[in-house]
Amino acid sequence: MNAPRRSVAGFTLVELLISLTLLSVLLVLAAPSFGTWIRNAQVRTVSEALQNGLRVAQAEAVRRNRQVVFYLTNDEPGLGATPAANGRNWVMRWIPLPGDTVDATAPANEPFIQGGTLADVAAAVEIGGPVAVCFNSLGRRVPNNATGVAGATCTADIASPLAAFQITRAGADRSLRVTVGLGGQVRQCDPARVLGDSTPDGCPT
Repeated sequence: MNAPRRSVAGFTLVELLISLTLLSVLLVLAAPSFGTWIRNAQVRTVSEALQNGLRVAQAEAVRRNRQVVFYLTNDEPGLGATPAANGRNWVMRWIPLPGDTVDATAPANEPFIQGGTLADVAAAVEIGGPVAVCFNSLGRRVPNNATGVAGATCTADIASPLAAFQITRAGADRSLRVTVGLGGQVRQCDPARVLGDSTPDGCPT
């Protein structure tokens, strides 16, 4: 006796073409929102990197029991990096006191502590805000116009208690802000929201 033949299920060429067409349409529709999501993620990545750098500078000031300056630069992070508004990298240095010997060839006397790059994280992200922020040995933000770095002047005024860095990117539908309070509080917030009991991620007014 001959065995019964089984039918084999599968796609016809027409069904396959229709499926590919629908998939292409869905991808085209999803592309703008996916691109926006990527740009928003880049903003958050730079914001978090900047926030972490500020917190490290604050911790170094406390650990070394002396003032530390954190500033933005467009140079490669290092002892000779010059401050720059909206810089793409950052540098932290301890601030020499009267009588200190500063020697770039002697590690114990070289004021450069650490540096970091933000441009490599997301090249199109813009950073606006103060050029420099200074922390004292208690981790508080303080004014200082004698940081040992020309152009890295720190301000701290009770009338304007927050030093705020604004992080934006063209094509992103949100921006972020990193603030440093007079007490040294470093936090990231959403400038589109106002800080409150129901919006802990918002920025203070």
